[in-house]
Amino acid sequence: MRTFGVALAGALLFSGGLASDAEAAEAFPGGRLVATYDVAVAGFSLGELQLDARFEGPSYKMKGDGKFSLFLGKTYKSGGTAASSGRLRSQGPEPANFKVSYESDDKGEERRITFKGGDVKDFTIDPPKNPGKKRVPVTPQQLRDVLDPLSAAFLHMQSGDSVCDDTMPIFDGRLRYDIVLQPKRIDELPSEAPRGLSGPVQVCAVKFVPVSGHKRDNPTIQYLSKTDRIEARLVRLPETSLYVPLWIGVPTIIGSAAVTLTGIKFE
Repeated sequence: MRTFGVALAGALLFSGGLASDAEAAEAFPGGRLVATYDVAVAGFSLGELQLDARFEGPSYKMKGDGKFSLFLGKTYKSGGTAASSGRLRSQGPEPANFKVSYESDDKGEERRITFKGGDVKDFTIDPPKNPGKKRVPVTPQQLRDVLDPLSAAFLHMQSGDSVCDDTMPIFDGRLRYDIVLQPKRIDELPSEAPRGLSGPVQVCAVKFVPVSGHKRDNPTIQYLSKTDRIEARLVRLPETSLYVPLWIGVPTIIGSAAVTLTGIKFE
């Protein structure tokens, strides 16, 4: 159950490239963004995820909170928080610190990552775990110029022809993976979208590519890395260059998962 949750979260989190430092600061020079997402599997809502992001020039601080439950013969409950801080730079988000903690039934875990110049400086997992011989080793080279999952999830700005055109290296404290975005189509904003949004929806095809930290024979990792049915829909916030996820769909071994934006406010 925990492996499924981590792999699914990894597949759901992705980022677009950013423009120059000055453009990044101008795109969101200061303020607060609060977004609420419904998380569902096979049409059944599992719970809610709320993101609170604060911007001051190129600096950002974000926090995400979620509580979920899933019935598979018995009820599985989980919840967690994630926090990230850093700066928006010309080469993309440059995280400084990342922390995630979650609990599932009687188990819990906390991961911390510190960065320097875009590279992982240090990371810890509590309680500590032996990586095991079956896991693909994470090398120091693979931890250079990477993003944490939360920064990767919600900092989207178009730098080329499409916001859906990039490859993002991500490290979550255990898994190192790439998320590859490719343009798929452009849709109109649906009528049920939260108030305050406007403009077209950029639809991205998303590919999950495991790099290291995983077990090669893990069925969830194998399934997610082979599917071509992961899709993300991004919408631009009015009067900014910032895009946010409107909807993310991921096929899973227990049914299609969907993360849907249900409310948003910015001030």
